[in-house]
Amino acid sequence: MNGAFWRRSALALGLLVMALLQGCASVQMAVKGDDPRDPLEPLNRHVHAFNDTVDALVARPLAVAYVEAVPSLVRTGVGNVLSNLRDVWTLANATLQLKPQMAAETFMRIHVNTFLGIGGVFDVASEMRIPHHKEDFGQTLGRWGVPAGPYLVLPLLGPSSVRDALATPLDMKGDAVQQFGDAQTRTSLGVLRVVDTRASLLKTVDAVRAAALDPYTFVRDAYLQKRLNDVHDGNPPSTFDFSDPDQP
Repeated sequence: MNGAFWRRSALALGLLVMALLQGCASVQMAVKGDDPRDPLEPLNRHVHAFNDTVDALVARPLAVAYVEAVPSLVRTGVGNVLSNLRDVWTLANATLQLKPQMAAETFMRIHVNTFLGIGGVFDVASEMRIPHHKEDFGQTLGRWGVPAGPYLVLPLLGPSSVRDALATPLDMKGDAVQQFGDAQTRTSLGVLRVVDTRASLLKTVDAVRAAALDPYTFVRDAYLQKRLNDVHDGNPPSTFDFSDPDQP
């Protein structure tokens, strides 16, 4: 197993180098895409293709093995623990966004699930109908008026924007998983989170790849719409241009 793992890792690293070299060449010759939100589309498509390759070689097989080897009840408990840890960063960002109700609800979720849910294994807070929120620093920047900027696909990390990409290092630093003192624990939890997240998306990703005429544009449009909704808490501003006579 270890030999196969390192062979796949070496292959993934090689593909990363190739993608970066192709990306550098693409920047010089790329022209703007058809969508004004995605001026770097040629480069983004290269990175998207690279991410798909890594997913097919590493992430998806690990997720499938995880689903097949670990009982559903255990996977639910793992997901609950990871979600409870993520709520700590949500609490910080809700506070930075001056959303007292969201901050209070998230604070209650953390304490209820940590103490009554045995470290977050059981989602007692949801049973008590305490709302669940997900906030990150990219949303915080958006809350205070920082525009999203062009769409950007990050190697391994996937869909993003210039704003969200700039916020990613702080999101990683603020992650409660990174606060564990033991490096092995941090690494194990980080890998487990990636595998658990990918496992939860197995059917969704497979369906998109099978049904979408162009998976790249489908993922891009879905991501940008979701982030717009995230920043505005589900109430994005209208994009209707009342000065345009061609709009119905």
